[in-house]
Amino acid sequence: MSKRKTIIAEEALVSLLQSKDERGFSILYDNYSSALYGVVLKIVRSEEIAADVMQDAFVKIWKNIEAYNRTKGTLFTWILNVARNTAIDRIRSQEFQNSQRNQDLDTSINFIDSQGGSQFDVDAIGIKKVVENLRPEYQQMIELLYFQGYTQAEVSEEFGIPLGTVKTRVKAAIIQLRQYFVEFGLVLLLGILATII
Repeated sequence: MSKRKTIIAEEALVSLLQSKDERGFSILYDNYSSALYGVVLKIVRSEEIAADVMQDAFVKIWKNIEAYNRTKGTLFTWILNVARNTAIDRIRSQEFQNSQRNQDLDTSINFIDSQGGSQFDVDAIGIKKVVENLRPEYQQMIELLYFQGYTQAEVSEEFGIPLGTVKTRVKAAIIQLRQYFVEFGLVLLLGILATII
């Protein structure tokens, strides 16, 4: 059952909104939300994010209705621009970009899992054996960074050495590992390890 749209003159609707009459907001939402949602969804490409953007856009419309100037365009044009700009701001935001990266990573991990490719034992494929060929200080860093999940800053703190030294040693270790991995045909795996740095 669809909601019935209330027909009201644009001037009357603007007047209700500017006087902060909640009936005006309800009429605005009922009459325009579907059209705005379609535009927002095309921009953000996620129903969940589109719903959040719609909420933000309608709050902005409610709070800033005084900025609407009918000489510059129709009410619909103005609210469409508010919704569109809110959606664009969301996709430019760091939070959105991070969520997209995480979603892409989750998708990749799920694909690998579905292919059975992520179920491996580090010892079984011989990586720890190769790491044992490194200098002792490199071995310790690789162990902490890649097998125990430390960050470079945590390794720096653990050894009491500057972060720059950690980065230099890890880079040197990666170069040595690359040479070993080429011999063992594990260049692809090294690429995965290098992305963690």
